[in-house]
Amino acid sequence: MIMYLLMGLTAAVVSYAATWGARVVGHRLELHQPIRSRDMHSTPVSRLGGVAIFLGVMVALIVASQSFFVKDIYRNNFSPWGVLAGAAVIVLVGVADDLLDIRWWVKLIGQSVAALTVAIWGVQMTIVPWVPEPIYLENGTLRVVLTAGLIVTTMNAFNFIDGLDGLAAGVAVIGGTAFFVTAYWVHRNAVLLDYSDLATLITAVLVGSCLGFLPHNWFPSKIFMGDSGAMLIGLLMASAGVVSTGQITSGLYDRANGISTVIPILLPFAVLFLPLLDLGLAVVRRTARGRSPWSADRGHLHHKLLDIGYSHRTAVILMYLWTVVLSFGGLAIAIFPWQIVLAVDLFATLVMGLITAWPYLSRSGDEPAT
Repeated sequence: MIMYLLMGLTAAVVSYAATWGARVVGHRLELHQPIRSRDMHSTPVSRLGGVAIFLGVMVALIVASQSFFVKDIYRNNFSPWGVLAGAAVIVLVGVADDLLDIRWWVKLIGQSVAALTVAIWGVQMTIVPWVPEPIYLENGTLRVVLTAGLIVTTMNAFNFIDGLDGLAAGVAVIGGTAFFVTAYWVHRNAVLLDYSDLATLITAVLVGSCLGFLPHNWFPSKIFMGDSGAMLIGLLMASAGVVSTGQITSGLYDRANGISTVIPILLPFAVLFLPLLDLGLAVVRRTARGRSPWSADRGHLHHKLLDIGYSHRTAVILMYLWTVVLSFGGLAIAIFPWQIVLAVDLFATLVMGLITAWPYLSRSGDEPAT
């Protein structure tokens, strides 16, 4: 645990300092786009924060490759470097979009290149989670295609929720922490010769880097992570999920004090539920109107919270709370009896639903009868 925390701290320190530098450079060189109608800010703000988050991740992974315990992850394993290479590609694509506003299909090609980089040289799906038995993937090409598709989907999901100050970074911190705790718990309680784990390392440095960035990004934001940061978070989250899901076949989860193999299946979806829900709703909404799924609008979940009466900060905190319920609700299944967890999760979901809808419900109750 100590080494993972040190790698996370390294990422946080580097990210915090690099974000300050990105703020200065972005301000002096005026590296920002004109304010758009759907934007929530009124003054130009630099979108170079994703570069700072990447630097935190990159430095931490390089340090980890030479550090006690976690360096075992790199032994005869190119996967960490493959993930880092894919991350570098997506940050370059994101910066180009943040500064030049490239066409959606050009960005999609860039996302595909980054995802394929991870899938070919980094990590690959070896099974598809299914009930009652997972489906084993024997074909190498199919593994690459499915892995790349998952990564592209997750990148866009995180990119879609990056609409309020501190939202995407905070969701990544909360969800990534749940992911980190689960991955560490499983390896710590299993009977293994080597407890080091790539998924645990990725989530540790991701959480650390987002924590270093968040003080600069809290409302009112002094810098945005931009597409480069949001897509980077999605790529790293998806990569960690692929690693965890691939461990089902090893029997690792069953050996970890009877932890069910459903955990590596359930938790990534629990962590990514809000981004994936927002992505799905956006695609349906835009295609129903005859528009491209990639066209921008002001209909995301966070926009809806603002529309019903929540303030900027309150809307972000509400999204944080939903992420806590979903992420740690999934994590609790690994520790407590599922019947108890399910009951608590349902109650928490009901409470959160009432809290979320309260401004609308209170206004409806105040309307005079006709």
